[in-house]
Amino acid sequence: MSELLKMAGQATTITFDCYGTLIDWAAGLTGSLSRLFPTARRAVAHKIAEPPTTPDLARLYVEVEAEVEAEGYRRYREVMRETALRMGRKLGQPVSAEQSARFAAELPTWKPFADTNQGLQLLKSRYRLGVLSNIDRDLFVETSRHFSVDFDFVITAEDVGSYKPELGHFERLLSSEATRDQVIHVAQSQYHDGRACRELGIAFVWINRYKDARTEEADPLAEFLNLIGFAHAVMH
Repeated sequence: MSELLKMAGQATTITFDCYGTLIDWAAGLTGSLSRLFPTARRAVAHKIAEPPTTPDLARLYVEVEAEVEAEGYRRYREVMRETALRMGRKLGQPVSAEQSARFAAELPTWKPFADTNQGLQLLKSRYRLGVLSNIDRDLFVETSRHFSVDFDFVITAEDVGSYKPELGHFERLLSSEATRDQVIHVAQSQYHDGRACRELGIAFVWINRYKDARTEEADPLAEFLNLIGFAHAVMH
């Protein structure tokens, strides 16, 4: 904690992952998947119990999304559409183009965690705030209506042509917004954010929203269960 407080004292900028850190990605995704696959009945290749439960569908979504993103950059709206189509084939419940588009269009309706806006407001009184997100610009604009603060800058996958954990977002951050000794990156995902911060020497704070196990991918300065805990720690 002392290392975090030292870094917080010299930092001018705090950046955030959005979906999973500020927005309740798990709740939003599982709700959208339950509407997309209300009667999914067939087991999939990695032996999901039949019928799949909503958490099973979410795990499958993460796996298929990673496959789609690994094929090369495409806009995130298209990633969501393609992921939905491939999930439908795996589950034996075909998804139409209209259904996949509707699924992607639901993303901006996903809501923030209860503590998000209070934490952002506290931090905004001292720091520049930015977002580094695997998202399209237009989708983030819609999502930003849920926040009670204006971010000083936003770096999206659309801006850099790649998805975290690739380094594009973080390299853009360091080249255009802050030096390593000026920034703390705050995120839920050890995989998408923590490993990149470790590789580039960026201070990383882990918001363990979903009570995940610690991995060796990240080297956080500190761990908190929510954003408000982090905000109180660095503001007092």
